[in-house]
Amino acid sequence: MLLTRTPGALADLAARGAIVRRADFDEPRSVLDALHEVDRMLLISAVALGARVQQHTAAIEAAQRSGVSHVLYTSIPNPLDANPAGVVPDHRATEEALAASGLAWTFLRNNLYAEYQVPTAAKAIASGRLITNAGSGRTAYVSRDDCAAAAAAVLATDGHENKAYDITGPEAISAAELAALAAEISGKTIEVVSLEDGAFVASLTGADVPEVAAGLFASFGAAARGGYLEDVSGAVEDLTGESPRSLREVLLAARGELIGAEG
Repeated sequence: MLLTRTPGALADLAARGAIVRRADFDEPRSVLDALHEVDRMLLISAVALGARVQQHTAAIEAAQRSGVSHVLYTSIPNPLDANPAGVVPDHRATEEALAASGLAWTFLRNNLYAEYQVPTAAKAIASGRLITNAGSGRTAYVSRDDCAAAAAAVLATDGHENKAYDITGPEAISAAELAALAAEISGKTIEVVSLEDGAFVASLTGADVPEVAAGLFASFGAAARGGYLEDVSGAVEDLTGESPRSLREVLLAARGELIGAEG
């Protein structure tokens, strides 16, 4: 069963037999109605920073009232006070709300998505420079497909109650190694340009990235630099029976997009 604000957008899945129901975190009654006869729920974190803790809490309360017994939540590795990643406060607050709800819970702490490095690599190939504030920090980038497979495995099997899983790729990659991968795929020389956080934000806003987004991107670099994103877990393989895709595999699958960046 799939819950969405826009059921029409999932018409293809409905045609294949999926049950699609409308639900909106900002309309708690719609969530309550949509969760009728649901036992396990995957709560995918919303995108509205600053508003999503309230949205997530409303969804958790609807799950309590509707009879859901187990809620999975997509979080982030190391949701600690010291972790500078800008999304940490929302994830930590949601984890705390879910743990206090009385429901069984599973935290799927997804690392940064490997697919999001495709535009980063494309820009580096086009310009010959990879600009970063991550220093020598490493990130265990994970494919979104592997995140989905891990979540599906937890939904479909028992024994995951009140556990947290770090969902990562098979290795942790530095900015220099990302640049080397992009250079290997494109045949171009790519220089790594390391900046302090403030200068990195300025470089992004100077390229017309909104200031809020620039600050968020910089916070991920700071988190990598601080070692909060470098831990590699075997959870994807343990849960799904399949090895996770590496960042290299994800970039190679997007080779046409990367090479096209040269033009």
